Amino acid sequence: MTAASEGKTATVTLPSDRQILITREFDAPAHLVFKAFTTPELVGRWWSADMGETTLVAIDLRVGGAWRYVMVTHDGVEVAFHGEYLEVVPNERLVSTEVYENLPPDVPQETAVNTATFTEENGRTILTILVTHSTREHRDGHLKSGMEGGLQKALHLLESVARGLA
Repeated sequence: MTAASEGKTATVTLPSDRQILITREFDAPAHLVFKAFTTPELVGRWWSADMGETTLVAIDLRVGGAWRYVMVTHDGVEVAFHGEYLEVVPNERLVSTEVYENLPPDVPQETAVNTATFTEENGRTILTILVTHSTREHRDGHLKSGMEGGLQKALHLLESVARGLA
């Protein structure tokens, strides 16, 4: 699975029946990609993927700290996620839980674990995000949500924000 966006793409693969692996190269050093990934006012510039307006970005970047992102889409739908940081290694690694808040009442709540790794080589950064769901059904539901299109746009904007910090 790969979708194009502004010339660069993230590669989305399925390493196991419960996981999604997202890999993308950025034309920016790791410390700037990490900063754009974890600073509330910077996250607000890329996270909505131009699919609406980001209305809240709260980040308590420490082990045990909470995060929450909220946006309102162009057609008025509120989309929100929250989680807790499990591991924080500045400029290298970020592990957190993620809960999608807008599931219908008849769908069991899912807590995924996201492991983001920032690897720098020659001033460029490879960002990998391994999303681990509790079941194959939740992983497949995530994939069917249309996440990849928004992801591609968001990561393009993330690169633009990171490059602008240089």
